[in-house]
Amino acid sequence: MSEWYMEYEIEVNRPGLLGEISSLLGLLRVNIVTINGVDQGRRGMLLRTENDDAIERFELIASTMDMINVRKLRHPKLRDILAVRHGRYIQRDADDKKTFRFVRDELGILVDFMAEIFKQEGHKLIGIRGMPRVGKTESVVAASVSANKKWIFLSSTMLRQTVRSQLAGDEFSPNNVFILDGIVTRKASDERHMQLVREIMRLPAIKVVEHPDMFVRLSEYTMDDFDYIIEIRRDENEEITYEILEENDRMSSRSGMDFGFNI
Repeated sequence: MSEWYMEYEIEVNRPGLLGEISSLLGLLRVNIVTINGVDQGRRGMLLRTENDDAIERFELIASTMDMINVRKLRHPKLRDILAVRHGRYIQRDADDKKTFRFVRDELGILVDFMAEIFKQEGHKLIGIRGMPRVGKTESVVAASVSANKKWIFLSSTMLRQTVRSQLAGDEFSPNNVFILDGIVTRKASDERHMQLVREIMRLPAIKVVEHPDMFVRLSEYTMDDFDYIIEIRRDENEEITYEILEENDRMSSRSGMDFGFNI
């Protein structure tokens, strides 16, 4: 069976309209999997059918109906699935289509979004931008749990500064999610750590880089290598700046609070 996403705008809202649309789809042997409002005045449906011709017939019939205007009818994209699941579309940058924006109150949607990406097979490189304590690492870990994946920190400051120089056993599995902090990795003086990062980058697995802009400054990778860029803010107007992050790091080092260690 094939899956379809339909989004329609209500032109004339009257009682029984949804029932009529559902009945028409039923007569065409098209099953409604999920339905939800995705925007003001719009509904989204995930559909399933054994005969794609039925979708074309529905589209033709719907074009003659004055009550609705079908805006989208296509095989579902990840954003479509999440829109129906959560009742609205996640925000995407108008100029850079691979950049998605969230605020802290939307961490539940963000976790769901990343979990769906983590479930995919093969190489995916994801960058996450955000100021300290906005929920970057916690969201990645939660998404890994939701996707039933084991997460491996290559570099991190979540508990204390971690810089891995080697992995062991099943830690090299392509089913794992590999997480690194771009600022910590950029500062690492251990060439073995960078060699490990290169090995993981060649692995057909999910890689998540916090602070990707800092990561690419002193590495052979570029922003074009990233499949997704996720930005997390406390509110829509918060500016993500690395000057504050670097200053915090310098103050931490001067005060002797940098409990770094190599593994």
